[in-house]
Amino acid sequence: MTRFIRFLTAGESHGKGLTAILEGIPANLPLSEEDINVDLRRRQKGYGRGGRMKIEKDRVEILSGVRFGKTLGSPIALFIKNRDWENWKEKMAIEGEPSGSVVPFTRPRPGHADLSGGIKYNQRDLRNILERSSARETAARVAVGAVCKKLLSEFGIKVGSFVVSIGEKEIEELKDKSYFAEPKKLLEFHDRAETSELRIPFPEKDEEFKAIIDEAKEKGESLGGVFEVFAVGVPPGLGSHIHWDKRIDGRIAQAMMSIQAIKGVEIGIGFESARKFGSEVHDEIGWSKERGFFRFTNRLGGTEGGITNGMPLVVRVAMKPIPTLKNPLRSVDINTKEEIKAGKERTDVVAVPAASVVGEAMLAIVLADAFLEKFGGDFLEEIKERFNAYMEHIKHF
Repeated sequence: MTRFIRFLTAGESHGKGLTAILEGIPANLPLSEEDINVDLRRRQKGYGRGGRMKIEKDRVEILSGVRFGKTLGSPIALFIKNRDWENWKEKMAIEGEPSGSVVPFTRPRPGHADLSGGIKYNQRDLRNILERSSARETAARVAVGAVCKKLLSEFGIKVGSFVVSIGEKEIEELKDKSYFAEPKKLLEFHDRAETSELRIPFPEKDEEFKAIIDEAKEKGESLGGVFEVFAVGVPPGLGSHIHWDKRIDGRIAQAMMSIQAIKGVEIGIGFESARKFGSEVHDEIGWSKERGFFRFTNRLGGTEGGITNGMPLVVRVAMKPIPTLKNPLRSVDINTKEEIKAGKERTDVVAVPAASVVGEAMLAIVLADAFLEKFGGDFLEEIKERFNAYMEHIKHF
């Protein structure tokens, strides 16, 4: 199907930098580099991150699509310089032949794209795979997502996130999911998570989680976890029940699964709903003069039949542990075919807090696309007219 928001990223982990081209943002949207840099900084935070974050201080440069602080309606080109490029010029040279000091990466890591990508693209040096498959690429997505967030904010839509669990340690207070129906509570959790080193909404528990991460680090292990992404202020009617690829929940799930190391997505109570009676799952409908139609609960996470229903969108995402380990797992050298320990790269112990910021970006991109699909328009003022007319329609439905 035609997408209203399209974007493309390019760049390797240790190359010159990351580039993103974003198409579909309407004209006259106020936009600055700092609007994007805020989220780039948030992505780099989090206890358990590796040495790379001490090197990179991500900042975006807007190369096109904006003039005098407003979008032009043309493609927006974004560039994020890799500061570590200076140390990798020889190993990642664009031209020439590799020197003797450039050692091919031939020991694929279990759980990484190394071997599968090497086979697919016929690469004997697996660095040609790992450089692009690296989660470094998500910096470009966060930049794109920040622009989409800026667009959504013009219509009162806010996107946020927080971490629910690290490894086996969960936040007990988040097991009662009644807050799914409370926009203020979701925003409060997001704001509190911003003050936590782990992006958990109870920063007073940071030390408990840090102890688990420290223990994993001592063992040479890595950890995964679960984060929650949400959007409040989303109008009913985004997405569609008519075709499989227009369903908003399907689009959200695909976007989240496209993030490196993500292995599971649920909307609302998700898998829990499979173990309950229908009366314990479906959200009863109410109406009031102030709110119009609403749901008393939000177990379905803000979607019904592939369409947003006006309740907060709530998505939980499961991230597996990072595959690069201090004590590597068994592997096979692709040249000699001999059993050997997997290769090592500079890595994080846990990246769930950072992944939650990437999740925000992907949710914002999907929502901006569905929003423009619904309301259309080439410039911001035109879209606002259509949006306001639709909101009036809802009031009188």
